[in-house]
Amino acid sequence: MIMYAAPIEKLIDALKKLPSVGQKTAERFVFHWLASGKKEVNDLRGALEELLKKVKSCEVCWNFTDTSPCHICANAKRDHTMVCVVTEPPDIAAIEKTNEYHGTYHVLRGLIDMSAETELSDLKIKELWKRLSENKITEVILALNPDLPGETTAMYLEREIKTKWPKIKTTRLARGLPMGSDLQYADEITLGSALKNRKEV
Repeated sequence: MIMYAAPIEKLIDALKKLPSVGQKTAERFVFHWLASGKKEVNDLRGALEELLKKVKSCEVCWNFTDTSPCHICANAKRDHTMVCVVTEPPDIAAIEKTNEYHGTYHVLRGLIDMSAETELSDLKIKELWKRLSENKITEVILALNPDLPGETTAMYLEREIKTKWPKIKTTRLARGLPMGSDLQYADEITLGSALKNRKEV
């Protein structure tokens, strides 16, 4: 049953596709914008248009950026012999807040999830292999979520790296993170400790 005018319903349906946004939350957003007047909606539209126009993937690490390479990959002061492998771009922001890591990153854009039948080709794994082949990488840190997909992905990457590049040290975050947690929501002290005390695998 249609409850609202068609444009309102259309926007509500679009918002419901966002993570953690259900019917009630989507309705609150839409009616807030309607009540606030055109300026706030135009500001939002302008920000979204700029996002689509300017943001791209970094050609090195696959983080989202407005320049390629991104500011981290282009920074000569970073340790380019170290690559920290993360699941999604927000994980980089979480790690950067700890001020404990000064190497580079690689964003997989997902994890191997058997329940979701994720294909390896959907992830940026081939791009990681290319980096390991073409650059003088000495350590790969697997900073993946401590849940089943994260563990599955980490085990796969460990095995492949040890087979193809046995001289590269592979480490994982120390067990300071609770099982099943999400890396980007870990507090800075816990995540920083997990980085400092990472273990070779």
